[in-house]
Amino acid sequence: MKSALSHIKVLDLSRVFAGPWATQNLADLGAEVIKIERPGRGDDTRAWGPPFLKDQHGQETRDSSYFLSVNRGKKSVTVDISTPEGQEIIREIAKDVDVVIENYKVGTLARYGLAWEDLRKINPRLIYCSITGFGQTGPLADLPGYDFVFQGMGGLMSMTGQPDDAPGGEPMKVGIAISDLTTGMYATTAILAAIEHRRLSGEGQYIDLSLLDCTVALTSYMAINYFLSGKVPQRQGNAHTNMVPYQVFKCKDGNIIIAVGNDSQFVSLCKVLGIPEIGTDERFSTPGQRNRNRETLIPLLSEILMNKTMDEWVSMLEPANVPCGPIYNLAQVFEQKQVKHRELLLSLPHSAGVQAPAVASPIKFSGTPIQYTKSAPQLGEHNAEILEGRLGFSEQKLRELKGKGII
Repeated sequence: MKSALSHIKVLDLSRVFAGPWATQNLADLGAEVIKIERPGRGDDTRAWGPPFLKDQHGQETRDSSYFLSVNRGKKSVTVDISTPEGQEIIREIAKDVDVVIENYKVGTLARYGLAWEDLRKINPRLIYCSITGFGQTGPLADLPGYDFVFQGMGGLMSMTGQPDDAPGGEPMKVGIAISDLTTGMYATTAILAAIEHRRLSGEGQYIDLSLLDCTVALTSYMAINYFLSGKVPQRQGNAHTNMVPYQVFKCKDGNIIIAVGNDSQFVSLCKVLGIPEIGTDERFSTPGQRNRNRETLIPLLSEILMNKTMDEWVSMLEPANVPCGPIYNLAQVFEQKQVKHRELLLSLPHSAGVQAPAVASPIKFSGTPIQYTKSAPQLGEHNAEILEGRLGFSEQKLRELKGKGII
């Protein structure tokens, strides 16, 4: 059975996280992804360890957890694109691909003759996606930047963390590189839309994505809260700005998340807690009323929830259709029965002769299921396959290029 994108070829000139996340999504969907890496060193994230994958002898490979997490199913080819010979190799590969994705600083690939305007001349149907920190235009376009910077500049950290007057109160970043991952997801969506547009029109196109833009877009309803109210959203820890109760509560043993989203769920919560009269109290009868009177409601609920353990409350609230749950660490996440049933933990063959762990794509297709083939490639693993088998380079040519440090 063919995968959804088995007919698509991708030239991946991106490094680190946002671009590789997008191209891993495309590889999961069946696209052939040729990842270009620097000879000798490869993608920066190969070295972002420990931990590193260990081979069958227990020795550390050159592949870190970071690299493994965003590069499965790809083909690695080493090319020094700063050299004329390397640039010509990239142009030869680009003639026969559908998508190019890159995340170099603005103007870098233009100096190498590998920009959108250059490659579209040899491949008019090409879809070319550029990912940068600030975008291709604007006063900050030339500046570099990492995920952490954009979580701050994009407003996420101003809304994340405990309030200033609470213990540990300060702006807080998300525990993962959310700006990178979000940009990678937007890139995937944009590329798929461009592929569909090309199917109808026959035309390729250029995609300009920035981490700052994508992070600002992620503020979504919080931004609209500000525009409608004129009030800048403040950090509220684990509480929700609009819905109440929608936060973490301490229990006799552990903590529980209670996420009430409508009036019937609130009535059910109050019945389980033994305070049915609160469920029909006019002060708390609508989401707006609960929000306005949260300073009265939350202490009342908090006191009651301290009387039982987290497991006891979960066992009582789930049958009552009250959205709730525990806070798991990652060891617990992959042991829970639902995650096991959904087969989210993968074990994929790696060229080091071992199985490498991976987290599965959450996408479940009925007709074109995702087919996982291999873990992330070793550096330059597919040089011969692509350069000799695809481009027709002789073995002598490959030796010459390798001797010059071009591949």
